Amino acid sequence: MIDNQDLRYFQEKQILLASIDIGTNSTHLLIAEINLDLKSFSIKFTDKSTTRLGERDDEGNLTEESIQRALVTLKRFKEYCKSNGVKQIVSAATSAVREAPNGQDFIRRVFDETDIKIELISGSEEARLIYLGVLSGMAFEDKSYVIIDIGGGSTELILADKKDAIALTSSRVGAVRLKNDFLNKDPINSERSKFLKTFIQGSLEPSVQKIKRRSKEDKPLNMIATSGTATSLGNLIIDDLGESKQKIHGYKFKKENLQNVLGKLLKMPVLEIKKIPSLSERRAEIIIPGALILNTAMEMLNFNELTISERALREGLVVDWMLRKGIIKNEFFIQSNIRKTTIVHQASKFGVDKKRAEKVIDIAFQIYDQTKNIFHNDNDSKAKELLWAASNLYNCGKFVNISSYHKHSWYLIKNCELLGYSEAETNIIAAIARYHRKTLPKKRHESWQNLISKENKKIVLEMSLILRLAASLDQRPEKVISQVQIKLQENLLTFEIMPSNRNHDLLLEKWNLGLCRNAIKELKNLDLKVI
Repeated sequence: MIDNQDLRYFQEKQILLASIDIGTNSTHLLIAEINLDLKSFSIKFTDKSTTRLGERDDEGNLTEESIQRALVTLKRFKEYCKSNGVKQIVSAATSAVREAPNGQDFIRRVFDETDIKIELISGSEEARLIYLGVLSGMAFEDKSYVIIDIGGGSTELILADKKDAIALTSSRVGAVRLKNDFLNKDPINSERSKFLKTFIQGSLEPSVQKIKRRSKEDKPLNMIATSGTATSLGNLIIDDLGESKQKIHGYKFKKENLQNVLGKLLKMPVLEIKKIPSLSERRAEIIIPGALILNTAMEMLNFNELTISERALREGLVVDWMLRKGIIKNEFFIQSNIRKTTIVHQASKFGVDKKRAEKVIDIAFQIYDQTKNIFHNDNDSKAKELLWAASNLYNCGKFVNISSYHKHSWYLIKNCELLGYSEAETNIIAAIARYHRKTLPKKRHESWQNLISKENKKIVLEMSLILRLAASLDQRPEKVISQVQIKLQENLLTFEIMPSNRNHDLLLEKWNLGLCRNAIKELKNLDLKVI
């Protein structure tokens, strides 16, 4: 839903939103104009720069040269947005940054120098956003589709239909990664070509098997390819067939068309490939490994034809933003509830008692509502949403061991797949669960070190305190508390607990709540009185 703050922001019928996709090979900018009446968006401007973050040093870190290229590009993008009245920017980094040991340092550096906040997303989240982007620009019929996105460092394979993403997969094989690891000489001989095909097959096998397991035999299956590799190959095929230039979005080609072009490319040295007019110099260096991945995927999934989509991750970021703001509701109903769905799924997987979690959430939200400007100043409800997620999952560590379960909860939440949440948000949710009991955060704690900004640490301190208080009141299976009333007089914070039945004395709950005195005193310098 659109809250009051959003309503103030959405005074105009059209909004300019920028999305930035920081990939292994290129960094892309898209500026979308969102029409609130039509609940849709149109693309006003796109730009990209070949930043090659996939170039690593011997320790796997992003090189200073690649970081500088990215910073120059992002500063230029930011200046363009500023000069054109773009007030909102959403940005995501993919495999190159998430795999690099200095990836978080890069994110902090970007924020310090450009004020752009980058969300570091997982492979599965990247696949989900790609699906949203493709769905926004292509009419899905009553069929299932396999979407393939060949990036510089990873390849995403997605099984989806017009209602939902059925399988989201990501493999650590990409055009830049293959070039850097295996293609030091050219042209490529048949022996090397066979080796690469075998390597690609092994890398894609888990994703392909997942797609096949979840496919429905009674539903037609089509393939959609997106990314620079797909569009570049589409243009090469158009040239090879002698067809007139045409719009690449929606263009279809057959596997034999791809294989004919690939066969010719394999016989050419890179210097000759770079002379092809439809290929940029940088794309020419990675077009063969990209084509090998696409051809191998088509063979493994038994596709003889595919359709190209020009929409992908950057458009998906726009759709995801619209979903989060409640601008899109019905058309993408399942996707708009992806956060709720994934939290409920993980809670069920780890055996969390749903009814008790709902009790804690009810109390936590009562405390949250009554402690604005006392415990927190969460004006946009962002922290409240993360509190909700943590309140559903804070007990999941008992699945491992009831002793120190809050530490186990942190580990499980941090390492499970929370679709719809960035890595930073996942770390916040995990830390809220970690600090809902026992000791407060310490600098040496890994769970504290993983929080990348002061703002994130502030959210954890405030929301974990609220969860600590709410969880302390959950002492019995049945619901015994109807509501809590909180009052602040000078430095004294009074909690009055109302029983749901007069026969409930609530002595146990009051005693447990009293154990939170030290945390309230240390974090907020307030004294606690329980009545």
